[in-house]
Amino acid sequence: MSEKILVIDDEETTVNLISMLLERKGFEVIKAYGAEEGLRKAYRHQPDLVLLDIMMPEMDGWEVCKRLRDMSDVPIIFLTARSEVRDIIRGLELGADDYVPKPFDN
Repeated sequence: MSEKILVIDDEETTVNLISMLLERKGFEVIKAYGAEEGLRKAYRHQPDLVLLDIMMPEMDGWEVCKRLRDMSDVPIIFLTARSEVRDIIRGLELGADDYVPKPFDN
């Protein structure tokens, strides 16, 4: 059984690109195009890892991270355009396991 990775980002292109790359490596990818959808899918699918954007409409990634931490100890990696040191520190203090600024390369 392959490991499940939940990708939460409101940019469809980003979700699809990351999904394609992960699926090529044999991971099962669960796609969520927004915060609420991501939380529902995290609860339903119990992923092994969450890749999470910060800047989303209705609810930001900071809040999603807090809510995920309330329900699970799943590893969370912020994958976001916010790259200032204070943002990285905030993400890690909220419980993220890592923080990767965009743009990124493999």
